[in-house]
Amino acid sequence: MKFEGIYAPVITPMDEDRAVDESGYAVMIEQLIGQGIHGLVIGGTTGENYALTEEERVRQFAYANEVIAGRVPWIAGVNDIRTEDVCSYSVAARETGASALLLAVPPYSVPNDKELAQHVLMVDKACGLPIMLYNYPGRSGTEFGEEFLQRVSRNSNFTAIKESSGDINRVHMIAREFPHLQMSCGADDQALEFFVWGARSWVCAAANFFGAECVTLYETCVLKEDYVTGRRLMKAMLPVMTVLERGGKFVQCVKYGCELDGLPAGTVRLPLRPMQKELKRQLREAISTARSTMKNILAENN
Repeated sequence: MKFEGIYAPVITPMDEDRAVDESGYAVMIEQLIGQGIHGLVIGGTTGENYALTEEERVRQFAYANEVIAGRVPWIAGVNDIRTEDVCSYSVAARETGASALLLAVPPYSVPNDKELAQHVLMVDKACGLPIMLYNYPGRSGTEFGEEFLQRVSRNSNFTAIKESSGDINRVHMIAREFPHLQMSCGADDQALEFFVWGARSWVCAAANFFGAECVTLYETCVLKEDYVTGRRLMKAMLPVMTVLERGGKFVQCVKYGCELDGLPAGTVRLPLRPMQKELKRQLREAISTARSTMKNILAENN
C-alpha cells in the first residue's frame, strides 16, 4: 500500500456526559473528506482510544467505515498493552473494512527489539493487512530500534513508519538505511524536514481543524517540490504546531481547534481535563495568524 498525502487521526467527539457522539463523529469525517484529506486514522490516540471500551473501539471501526463508504482509505489504530488484544482489534479492523493498521509499541512493558519483532509479527499473522509502524518513545517508553527494523522490514506487510520521536537523526537513519520503508511524518512541527527527506505522507492530528492548510503544505512540498514557498508556509504554521506539541494538552488543543471552527468536538474523557484559558488564547491567536499569513503567501504566488 502506498501512503500519500495527509492522514487525519480523527478525534472522538463526546457529549457533556463523556459519551461518544456518533452524529458528531460523522460530521468530523465529512468535514475532513470535504477538505481534501487523503486518508483517515480511526481509533488512534488522538481519538482517545485508550479511554474507550473494547465495544466502543470496535463499534467505531464499523461506524466509520459506513460513513467513509470507500471515499478515502482508513487506517485502524489497534494499539493496546496485551499482544492478544492488539491481534483482536486488528482482526476487527480487517473485518470492518480497514485498509491498513497503525501499530505502536505496547505501552509500559518496554520490550526490546526481539520482543517487539515477535509482537508485531504475531499481529501481522493474525490480520494480514498492511501495517504502518508508529514510533513514539515519548509515550510508549521505548522505540522501534534498528535491529527491530532490520528484522521486520523484510516482511512486505510492514510498509511504512510514522516517526514521532522528534529526533531528526531518526529521520536521517530511516531515509538512509531503510529506503524501502515509507516514512510518514508523525511530528507536526517537523513536517517540512520530513518532506525534504522524502516522506510523502503526514499523519497529522492538526488536520482535524487545520486540514486545508496541511494539504496546502503537502502539495507545495511534495507535489510541486517548491521548498522556498514551503519554508514560508511552515514558518507560518509553526506557532500552531508548537502549541500542540509543547503545550502539554495535545488532545484538548486539537478538540479546541475543532470547536473554534464550529465542529462537534466536545469534552475529553478522564483522566484528561479541559485546557486552561491561557492555552486556549495562545492556540486561538496562533491559528488566526497562521491562516492570515498563509493566505497572503499564496496570494503573492498567484
